[in-house]
Amino acid sequence: MNSSELKIYTHNLELFYGDAQALKNININIDEKKVTALIGPSGCGKSTFLKTLNRMNDLIPNVKITGDVYFDGLNVYKEYDIVELRKKVGMVFQKPNPFPMSVYDNVAYGPRIHGIKSKSKLDEIVEKSLVNSALWDEVKDRLKKNALGLSGGQQQRLCIARVLAVEPEVVLMDEPTSALDPISTLKIEDLMDQLKEKYTIVIVTHNMQQAGRISDKTAFFLHGEIVEYDFTEKIFSNPTDKRTEDYITGRFG
Repeated sequence: MNSSELKIYTHNLELFYGDAQALKNININIDEKKVTALIGPSGCGKSTFLKTLNRMNDLIPNVKITGDVYFDGLNVYKEYDIVELRKKVGMVFQKPNPFPMSVYDNVAYGPRIHGIKSKSKLDEIVEKSLVNSALWDEVKDRLKKNALGLSGGQQQRLCIARVLAVEPEVVLMDEPTSALDPISTLKIEDLMDQLKEKYTIVIVTHNMQQAGRISDKTAFFLHGEIVEYDFTEKIFSNPTDKRTEDYITGRFG
């Protein structure tokens, strides 16, 4: 596979918060329409790396980034308008964060910002996004109700629907199930399995079993570096690096 066919790849990516280096020499190729899991102990750079992919770190003062991030062959930091980038590379956060408005308006929010005014078109987008986030059957009779009245698991699927509504190509998920109960967690995992038919998914997870269940490839981060990146099955059954094995078997982290 040549680099132009890769969805996302990085070259010597480094990130500093002031004088503290949070990412060191990150070189990774992320495959299209696959789930890539980022694992590792707290504070090892997983979420920081995830946020470089759609420039969420731009919002933090004193951040310095060197090296390159490429998305569809273009440099994210030099060749992309940030609004266009975030439309194509959506993000779902750890804690569900629906807007304090109706279920319908949450999903229609992005398309409206991007200039879609037609009610029939918005209706179609809202229904399709809620179907694709496995939420439609649960909320189709309460579209006008406040989204904050949904359960935590429903709110998180609504946040996924909100991302899907602007037709992204990549969905970033920062520990999307850590605030959810086991049943809601399984629903989101099943959903990811369906979504990768259409989207490239990158997920940060603390849950080893989750990474093993849902991802095609896994990157193990430690102290801001990628120690090992390979097919998930290999990482979990036969890692190359002793540190990966120690982490996966619970000797630290």
